[in-house]
Amino acid sequence: MGQFSDKKGGLATQRHTGRRQVLSVIRDAGQIARIDIADKISGSPATVTAITAELLAEGLIEEHTPETPPSGSPRGRPRVALKIRGAAHMLAGIKVAAHAISVCFLDFEGQEAGQFEAEMPKPALSAPELVAFLDETLRKACEKIGVPLARLSGVGLGVAGIIDAPRGLVYWSPILTARNVPLRDLLAARLPMPVFIDNDANLVAKAEQLFGEGKGVRDFIVVTIEQGVGMGIVIDNRIYRGTRGCGAEFGHTKVQLDGALCRCGQRGCLEAYVADYALLREAGTLNLPDSPTAHARLDTLFQAAKDGDEAAGLIFHRASRMFALGLANIINIFDPALIILSGERMKFDYFYAQEVLDAVKSSVLQIDAPLPDIRIHKWGDLMWAKGAAAYAMEEVSDMSVQEMGKDVG
Repeated sequence: MGQFSDKKGGLATQRHTGRRQVLSVIRDAGQIARIDIADKISGSPATVTAITAELLAEGLIEEHTPETPPSGSPRGRPRVALKIRGAAHMLAGIKVAAHAISVCFLDFEGQEAGQFEAEMPKPALSAPELVAFLDETLRKACEKIGVPLARLSGVGLGVAGIIDAPRGLVYWSPILTARNVPLRDLLAARLPMPVFIDNDANLVAKAEQLFGEGKGVRDFIVVTIEQGVGMGIVIDNRIYRGTRGCGAEFGHTKVQLDGALCRCGQRGCLEAYVADYALLREAGTLNLPDSPTAHARLDTLFQAAKDGDEAAGLIFHRASRMFALGLANIINIFDPALIILSGERMKFDYFYAQEVLDAVKSSVLQIDAPLPDIRIHKWGDLMWAKGAAAYAMEEVSDMSVQEMGKDVG
């Protein structure tokens, strides 16, 4: 990376790549000295000094002098470290669920600046209805935390369903009444900042990568279970989406030929056995106490199973068997080092009980090596929104270094 090309186009590309690489190293480290950046990227100190001078001038990073030098450092003036300048940008992330919209704000350093939640008017909306409600909710959220809408540099949006992230197109989502909706462009037309959209499970993987169990892990898989079943795949530190945005659709892998009806319209999908709506559909024949919400009904169903209700227990038993089969398929295909089971449904321990892990082990390719590390991370919709804000943060970061390149003659 040490020498820049003099060829037109090559110069700008190398500068952009260099800035993005240095900025990423600084973000990952939190605080880091210039000489250590050069070691991380195998670049020359002179190149790193030039790039960091540009980033400092642009206000994307700032210098930080530790009060005391690190243990083992030579005596004298402590080395000046570089860190991301949090005030450079403010980002918002939005998670859309069937019951609520959650908003999370992050500064450019990734520090949380506020949260907001609003109930969805109904589980599925038309595209104009959803766009109007998202616009209204974001403005209310900004007002609540005292951040002007115009202060936002970008908005990340997480939606369940099949999403083409580069095009901003929602092929299908349970929260929309229509298919093939250009949701990103529709929302961006109403807002004064860029909008970025992705499948919500991908954004959970982004949150895990930056803030959670996946931090420092180059390759891992996140499985989410709520209204649907999602999967986010991180390979070599990057989200894998597939060529059509249909990659990682774990919930729609088939576990039963001509099986239960899935809300996608097909039969036998994993989601049709383990998602919230699938469990509640099975529970419809049981004589359970009335509950005001779907969440409360699920809690009632789970408690009934815990209390020994045979029919309720069978519902969870079948769901856990199907889930174990699905996890075994993931392991056989990807052989990941780490699988993170994430989301609110992790409070239902039938997903990760010992008998489930035993069933997974019996269904994977048998070799003399342990199963991948399987970790549980219980977090709610606001953390999904944090992943959406982190996605916006990365995209705005990339846009910022690209804009810097336009100033180069």
